[in-house]
Amino acid sequence: MNTPELLAPAGTPEHLETAFAYGADAVYAGQPRYSLRVRNNSFKDVAALGAGIERAHDLGKQFYLVSNIAPHNDKVRSYLRDLEPVLEQKPDALIMSDPGLIMLVREKWPDQPIHLSVQANAVNWATVEFWRRQGISRVILSRELALNEIREIRDRVPEMELEVFVHGALCMAYSGRCLLSGYMNHRDANQGACTNACRWNYKQVQHGHDQTGDLIATCGGADVQEFAPKEILLEEPNRPGGFIPAYEDEHGTYIMNSKDLRAVQHVAELAKMGVHSLKIEGRTKSTYYVARTTQVYRRAIDEAMQGKPFDMNLMNELEALSNRGYTEGFLRRHMPREYQTYEQGSSFLGTQQVVGTITDADDQWLTIDVKNKFAPGDHLELISPAGNIQFSASIMENRNGQAMDYAPGSGHIVRIPKPADLPETLEHSYLTRILPSAHSN
Repeated sequence: MNTPELLAPAGTPEHLETAFAYGADAVYAGQPRYSLRVRNNSFKDVAALGAGIERAHDLGKQFYLVSNIAPHNDKVRSYLRDLEPVLEQKPDALIMSDPGLIMLVREKWPDQPIHLSVQANAVNWATVEFWRRQGISRVILSRELALNEIREIRDRVPEMELEVFVHGALCMAYSGRCLLSGYMNHRDANQGACTNACRWNYKQVQHGHDQTGDLIATCGGADVQEFAPKEILLEEPNRPGGFIPAYEDEHGTYIMNSKDLRAVQHVAELAKMGVHSLKIEGRTKSTYYVARTTQVYRRAIDEAMQGKPFDMNLMNELEALSNRGYTEGFLRRHMPREYQTYEQGSSFLGTQQVVGTITDADDQWLTIDVKNKFAPGDHLELISPAGNIQFSASIMENRNGQAMDYAPGSGHIVRIPKPADLPETLEHSYLTRILPSAHSN
């Protein structure tokens, strides 16, 4: 059983450094114009990408360049021109989905490794074999596959490297091929401009029918003929007047928001199958998210390689993150009873909140750059690449040594007494507050 690669997201150089500090073997980042993350991406030019690639290689790690849009003609015309200076920086692979762009890259740079993006929707062994014959070195499988399907693909095409998503956001469309953002906001998700319309906070609006039978809002005094309690109109607070009809039957109403993927419990089985890479989604998430998920999945991989049984505490640690409720997606159709409480995903805000980053430490004090309010007596956890410790601080001072009853929030610098057993490495460390409801459990 080979140790699978742990692949983490890197939307900025800080995310890259955090991922590697917490144990990632590789990161993925993209050119905004040609990847599906136009927003919140610091790798906007060749120099930034080159610096990221160089940093990864200096650490003995891998850097994969995401280039997975579904391009229209105007982007095909500029693609090879814009890609050439980036390839001179020697990324370890391109992550691509479009057959036309793959053809152009194979013709001009036949030795460039290419990984097939999840956007290409590879869901069977014949598709994987097809791409192997085109010279693709790795296929990132669709999220819609079950464990037995992944196993069959591995058995039938043993020469192909396989990559599987194990954590992060799930899309209500098939592996991210969504038209909703383009329809509602004229920003195409397949061109990297998704507005996440499926995640918006919709509310019910009183309604009735007009003379043609269409649903209309009644709050504006429209002529109402009847009220149908099984039909509702939705309105998103940031788009007043943008009414969307929804219907409820005996099964209830299912609006578009998906739960988040969490498959840490399947790391050992995926490794036994021979899956080459386990991938964490989240190029637009916080550095704390990258730190926490990378740390948990690093431990899961290492313990699986040591033959240790799965530690259910790893699932609890991921509950510390804000989430939409967790699911293991399509990997299994029926969950065993011991997983049921986890699958409910009731802790949407997370069991912990980041309250600051560690900026300095001396023999007596930890200096905290505050992000959220916390106070002496709170139950805290310090998250670091060298390990985590829980403690409480009895007192707090500002930078001038004056006592404080609490740290108000972002923009403040405070000091708390240095706890015992502090990890040696404090770079890329976070201080979290364990929320009272979680602590009482």
